[in-house]
This record gives sequence, structure tokens and C-alpha cells, in this order.
Amino acid sequence: MEYVEPVVGIANCLGTPVCKYLQYHRKLNNYVRNFKRIRDELNCKMEDIELQLKAELLRPLGKIPKKGVENWLKAVKEMMREAQVVENKVSNGRYFCRACKGKLVDEKTREMKEFLDNASNASEGLAMDGPSAGLPLETSELVGEEAVRKEIWACLMQEEVSKIGVWGMGGVGKSTIMKHIHNDLLKEQRFERVVWVTISKEFNIVKLQNDIASALNGMMPEEANKVRRAAILSEMLKRAGKHVLILDDVWSEVSLEEIGIPKPSSSNGYKLVLTTRVEQVCKSMGCKVIKVKPLSEEEALILFLSEVGPNIVQNQTLMPTLKLVVKECAGLPLTIVVIAGTLRGEDDPLIWKNTLRELKERIGKVKEGEDKVIESLKVSFNHLKDEKMKHCFLHCSLYPEDFQIEKDGLIECWIEEGFIDDMTTRQEMKDKGHVLLKKLEDNCLLENVSSERVKMHDAVRDMHCRSQE
Repeated sequence: MEYVEPVVGIANCLGTPVCKYLQYHRKLNNYVRNFKRIRDELNCKMEDIELQLKAELLRPLGKIPKKGVENWLKAVKEMMREAQVVENKVSNGRYFCRACKGKLVDEKTREMKEFLDNASNASEGLAMDGPSAGLPLETSELVGEEAVRKEIWACLMQEEVSKIGVWGMGGVGKSTIMKHIHNDLLKEQRFERVVWVTISKEFNIVKLQNDIASALNGMMPEEANKVRRAAILSEMLKRAGKHVLILDDVWSEVSLEEIGIPKPSSSNGYKLVLTTRVEQVCKSMGCKVIKVKPLSEEEALILFLSEVGPNIVQNQTLMPTLKLVVKECAGLPLTIVVIAGTLRGEDDPLIWKNTLRELKERIGKVKEGEDKVIESLKVSFNHLKDEKMKHCFLHCSLYPEDFQIEKDGLIECWIEEGFIDDMTTRQEMKDKGHVLLKKLEDNCLLENVSSERVKMHDAVRDMHCRSQE
């Protein structure tokens, strides 16, 4: 087989006119020199355009790369890889005759020259205006919470209120409320930009700066020191004009100055909103404090019924037990949604009574509200009937907090770990993985972020981490 490719190369050369064949043979070194010259020119042009694009994305806020530029850069990188393959073939003598080498080099040189000739078109206006205010966030339906939602909105509309702290225990619905408000702000167009960034418990100032810049369609220089990075981010946010910056899941006081967040005030029109489980965080950062309380019994029942499935809603036999289960959920939307997902479509009264017993036993042992959330989530986890599904779920806790996990990559990991191994083909394993993933989503143990990604709610992640302690 090692001689097949060279023979094919010679056969291709035999179809070349004799004069051209002789030229390839005699002037091989010239063709190679020209090949390297064009390759180096193309590589330099590609690097110049990449640097120019980075500069354009840094300067005018809200810019995004043009699709044609991205496609050109991607195609050139592929061309450079192909050129390296050609150079390796020629230098390693994988073709018997000089003419075949000359033809191969000449053809690739012509292709690279064509890309180089088109570079002027690709380098004109590398970036264009991005979405004017921001993109809407995926979120679940909001049941109840109308009063606190109106209170937050009213504060955002008041000039004298610049910083708002939304606090409440884990699973009470802070992030969901703020996602709805974020989307409403985009619709109302009261602000020039609305920016959403998740901080999480494992706070990293560099990551936060990068995330804010990315949300503004900008880019932070990685090599800058922390003072310069803060100055660059501050300038980006100032150029964003009148804006709302939402910091989700803040665990401790953060220095706005160190991050590079301009101080919000009535004079500049900037607004800062943060969500946290800790009331003191709101107070220490000088925020108008707004508490998110659990749902009322009526609101909790409406949310549970909307999640548990129509066949259960119509089953009057289950209704007395169902109401007791809802009561044990203590008005916490996350607990309600997860337990409802666990019992979705289940019409066996014994299973409902057993779930109620488990909830009472687990929740009765603890006093703190957040501990009750954790214990109720354990009930949902224990109801996973498939042991392999449990392993798949537990694997998700290995990812960082609030990390958006790519579905296909996650399923590949499950296969490699041996969680899915009873299929005959790789494709069947992938299909089984998607089924397991859908069940975890249906049980609300994983959140569906998009068609390609999922994430684990931080309270669900806490449930697993505490069980390992």
C-alpha cells in the first residue's frame, strides 16, 4: 500500500502536457520557493486580519465579527494545514518524480494565491454592529412572584435607586425572576444595554471581566495587568451608555472598582442588580434590598399542577395526597418543579404516598430553609429508577458551578466512563445518552439552557456535594 500514492501521483502527471511536465521537472526548486513565499504572505495576512479584528472589537463597543471575515479566516487556516501536508509530502520524497512534486506544489500555490487575492475584500470592515441592547434569555414560566417583580421593576425605573440587591434562599426563584425582568427590559428599550453575568461561589475576577466584556461583544486583552484590565472594562461599560448590569448568584461582597464597573448613579443612569442568598451582601454593597419570599399555597399548587402533567391534574383520587406533597415543598419553586418532575405522569397512589413520607422524613430532620431544599432534592434523586442514570447525573457535578455543559460532549463522557455500554454500536449509545439526558431534564435535575447545552442548578449541585461530605 505504501507505493499506491506515489504511483497515483505519477499517473496524474502523465496527463500533463509534455512541455509543462518538463517545466515541473526542471524548475521544481523555483516552484517550491514560490510556494513558500505565497504561503508566508498568506499566513502574515491572516495574522494581520486577526489582529485588526481584535482591535475593532475592542474599540467600538457592541461590534461583532462579520460572517464573511470569520469564514475567510477559517478557510485560510484550513488551507495552511493543507499546505503543510503538501510540504511534508514533497520534503519526505513521497512522490518518485520531480515533475509530480512540481505539479503538486504549483496547484497548491495557485489555491493560496487565490485566497491572498481575496484578502483585500475580507479585510474591509471586519466588524459590524451587534444586537443593540442584548439577547433575550431562555427561562421557565413564572408563576406568582408578581409583587416582588413589580417592586424590582419600579426600582429600576426610579432615578434615585442605582443599586438593587435581590436576595432569598436557594431555589426561591431569584434568577428566574431576574431573567424575566432582563427580557422585559429588552422589550421596553428603556436602557441602551442590558447585561447578564453569572458570578457563582467560586469567584474569579478575570473570568467575570471577560464575561462582562463578552456580553458587550467586546474582548479583554489577556496580557494586561489587573489595573489596566479594570480600566478597559470601565471604558467599555461607559461606552455602553445607559445600561443595566445584572450580576447573578453573588456570594460575597465584590469591589466594583477592582472589577472595572463604573459606580452607578442617578447622573449617569447606570443600574446594578445582583441576586444573592446572603442579605448582608446587599447591605454591604449599598443596595436597595428586596427579598424574594416563597410562593403562597395557592401559587405553589398552580405551579405544581402546571408541571406534573394533565393526567394527574384530572385524577381526583390523588388530589389530597398531591396537596400534602405541595405543602411539604414549602413554596420553593425549585423544589416544587423538581418533585413535580419526579412524579410527572405517575398515577400510582402508593408511590405518591411513599414520596410524601420521604419528604416528611427528610425535611423534618432539618430546620434551615436551604437545608429543606437540599433534602427534598435528594428525594427526587432517589426516585431515579435507573442506576446508570444516577451515575450520569452525578457525573454532571464534576463540572464547575453554573457551567453550561455541551450535550454531545457530555454523552461522549458518559460512554467513555462506561455508563452506557449495553449497545452494539456507537450511534446506539449516543441515542441512549440523549434519552437519559431527556429524562434528567424532565425530572428537572438538569436545566435545558439551549438545544445544545444543559446546566445543573447550583442548589442541585449543592445537594450532591453535601451528600459526599
